Amino acid sequence: MNNNPIGLFDSGVGGLTVLRSLQEVLPQENYIYLGDTARLPYGTKSKETIIRYALQCTDKLMEHNLKLLVMACNTVSSVALPALKEKYPHMDIIGVVEPGAQAACIASQKGHIAIIGTESTIRGKAYEHAILAINKHAKIVAKPSPLFVAMAEEGLIEGPLVEGIAAHYLDEIFKNTNAANTPDTLVLGCTHFPLFKKSIQNVVGNTVTLVDSAQTTAKAVQQLLKDKNHLRDSHDSQGSMRFLTTDDIAKFSQIGESFLGIPLKNNTVELVDL
Repeated sequence: MNNNPIGLFDSGVGGLTVLRSLQEVLPQENYIYLGDTARLPYGTKSKETIIRYALQCTDKLMEHNLKLLVMACNTVSSVALPALKEKYPHMDIIGVVEPGAQAACIASQKGHIAIIGTESTIRGKAYEHAILAINKHAKIVAKPSPLFVAMAEEGLIEGPLVEGIAAHYLDEIFKNTNAANTPDTLVLGCTHFPLFKKSIQNVVGNTVTLVDSAQTTAKAVQQLLKDKNHLRDSHDSQGSMRFLTTDDIAKFSQIGESFLGIPLKNNTVELVDL
């Protein structure tokens, strides 16, 4: 069990930010990542479609004898978690919403938290429910920011255009209100969004704390494996990474490199059909 891989999936390459954070804290682990690039983005799909896609991705990953599954996608985490746990009751499954909500509550001094994410994530109010379960007095403002996903998948992650889009979404929350009504914490409620940290911080200002659900999810995975004594021995060799995609291996490799921070050779990526 300890040597079995950790599985992750996302609609595209955004979930690689979660894998990158996992590699930083658990470099000895084996990983298998599925990016459903043929059907992205998930964030504009119906709840029923998202659940169906999530189950198909999970079924494919379960073929590889996982020891833990990470839904490296805020949209899926906010919509499909109950369905996945019902089908696979004996599998440990971690989403990115709960860890992100916990980190936001810890980070916010005022209890005033802003959230950006896909349309489905924001519409489902998963972050609001998770935050209010921790701090019932929290004040929350949420805004869908779908253009960031398309920009990230195209590798457009910085520059005037990116900051312009960030300002389009965030100025209403952070610039057009008085200081007392301005959130002090912003949750990047999509795994694509950490790539825009620098641009977003430039727009909202340095007094606002950005919460990256990828980093908090990695810590949650580390703690769960430690609690269950399922960590791979740190004295073993460096863990392996395997990648699956449902469309265009070359593009997955090219764009994925900016998310993962290391080169991805085409021969490490396998094309699969769901």
